[in-house]
Parts: sequence; structure tokens; C-alpha cells
Amino acid sequence: MSSKIFSVSDARKYAKRRLPRVIFDFIDGSAGEERACELNVEMIETLRLVPRVLVDVENRNQRKTLFGQTWNLPFGIAPMGMCNLTWPQADAMLANAARRYGIPLVLSTMASSSIETTAERAGDHAWFQLYVGQSEEVAFQLIERARTAGYTNLILTVDVPIIGVRPREQRNGFQSPFRIRPTQFFDFALHPRWSLTTLKTGIPLPANVNVPGGVEFKRNEARGRVDWDFLARLRERWPGNLIVKGVLGCGDSKRIRDAGVDAIYVSNHGGRQFDSSPAAIQMLPLLRAALGPGYPLLFDSGIRSGEAVIKALALGADFVMIGRPFLYALGANGDAGLREMIELIRMQIDIGLAQLGCPDINDVDSSYIPTESLPT
Repeated sequence: MSSKIFSVSDARKYAKRRLPRVIFDFIDGSAGEERACELNVEMIETLRLVPRVLVDVENRNQRKTLFGQTWNLPFGIAPMGMCNLTWPQADAMLANAARRYGIPLVLSTMASSSIETTAERAGDHAWFQLYVGQSEEVAFQLIERARTAGYTNLILTVDVPIIGVRPREQRNGFQSPFRIRPTQFFDFALHPRWSLTTLKTGIPLPANVNVPGGVEFKRNEARGRVDWDFLARLRERWPGNLIVKGVLGCGDSKRIRDAGVDAIYVSNHGGRQFDSSPAAIQMLPLLRAALGPGYPLLFDSGIRSGEAVIKALALGADFVMIGRPFLYALGANGDAGLREMIELIRMQIDIGLAQLGCPDINDVDSSYIPTESLPT
């Protein structure tokens, strides 16, 4: 049976077949009844694009410039924790892909690889994403490590004051740090390739927290100490570009901009946090209108194709980040699957630009979306 990836749904199907249920549900699951996750995808799919005809589209460009650096593609790799659970050495595969394709990779605080190791692997393609746990001191130690390792882009995530209720994780007994529990033995036995490879390479652990002698970072405890005063202190201490992730409100976005933040990352955490949140794509054009045309906006949540990337750019994003599709691809076929997924999305964008009559990705704007298709 062929396992070639022709769509994100293909990759999801193959990953579900290849991974233990506890791992697949960790990747695939969301908060509550998972309506926010579904709505993210549905509202993007509802958007339509109006082609322009009689345009020379023989030569097409996908390069985008952000923070003074030109990226080969208009999308990057979103921050995701514990990727090595998806497939051993997934972090290294993601870093290598960032270099190979000329795209940014955002390393999560909860990654399986360290700040320093990822900087060596990905070079100036690596960005760092910060969670602030029980200790502000630890948070500042993390950003100092990132600065010393050469990172110039820091993303502060603000939409996780506490981990959302994720029923699939609860039913499966998922824990972080991850442990193989006796009740899951049969599940692992049915997926020997993942299980044996993981045991051989070692069960992945968070690499940037719980350092010896430090304050333990507890995944399920509150992270709500991040407030406006903390943001001001962080802005003062971080010399590079500062991005705030998880913003959906127009009032918040203007206040964040006025606090000296360099960009806002529009996201509802892929629906993994708050099941009653609006679809991120619904809020994107509102934030763009509130902030004006020149302020940088990044976007994720619900991207499942290259055409979805184009739609997000049309509604005001300057750059798009992608998460779950890359984990599905890694789960489906490791490094080969990841390469297939990046190539698939790149190809879909390329063909989409040709069909749209818009040869340059930088010229995509809301005029390509019919008014009746705009999210409400």
C-alpha cells in the first residue's frame, strides 16, 4: 500500500496508523470538544479566492522578507513541544529542514532538544519560544541562553496561563515528562517500530527545563504570572526582535505594539487551549485593521494546505507558521515524510499563485477574497 503524501489528510491517516494512540492523540487532540480546532480549519476552507486572468505568471516568487531576513518560502515551523515523541530525532529533522528549505524554525521551551543544540543545527534559521513557568528567574535564564547561543528572534507565548483541558490526553494518561505506562503496553506492542526505535534512542525529555539545581517546570501548573509588567521587563532585557504569540484581541494587540514589541503572532494555539475561542482566521483581518498596514503579523491555527497559507496572507498576515501538518508527516514517514510535506505545501502555493493570477506572494492581499467570503 502506498504511503506517499498527497495531502495533509494523507499524512494524518498514515501517522494514525503508525503511532501509538497516546502519541497520535497528543499530536492530534485539542481542548474540550475540539470545536475550536475544527472551526480553525472550517473557516479557512470556507474562504474563497478570486483569480485574475490574462496575467503573466510564468515566473513565480514565494520569497518573503521578515525582520530583515529573506526566507525562501512564506511559511515556517511553528513552536511545538516534545516533537521527538512523534518520531525519534524529529527535532534534528526539523532543524535540517529549516536549513534545507530556507525557512524559520521556532524552538519551544518544551522541546526535546536544547537551545544550544538547535542553534548549532539550524543556525540563523532558529528562533526561540518562551513559556514562563513557576519561576521568572528561570525564564530570564532561558532568554540569556538564547541570546548567548545567537538567537535574534524571541517569541513570548501568552495564551497558556494554564494548560487547557484536553480529554484525549486525560483518557490516555498522557504525562510530561512522558512515561510508558503498563496500561499502554498493548498499544505500544501494536506499534513496534515506534516503540523499539524510541526505546533504543531513549524516551525524550524536555531539554530546556528542569535543569539540575533549578526550579522544576511543571507542565500542568499555572503559567499566569506573565503580565504587562513582565512584558516590559522582557522588552528591556531582550535586545533582539520580540514577538508575542497567542493574541486575538484588537485592544490587546495595540497595547502590545505600543509596549515596543516588534510583531504579533495571531493564534489560538491550534485550538489546544480554549475550546470557546474564535477561529484565529476570524480575528486576523480585525487585528490587521486595528494595527494598520505596516506592523508585522504572524499567523497559525488551522493551516492545512498551501492555499490556506495564501488565504492567511490575503487577510493580513506577513508570514505563516505551520505545526500539526509537519508532525503528521514526521509520524507518517520520519524525515522523508517531513520533506514530502514541505514540498507539497510549497507546490500548492506555487500552483495557487499561478491559478490566482498573482506571480509574487508579496502582492497577495484581501482584494483576492470576495467580500461575501470574509470571516464574520
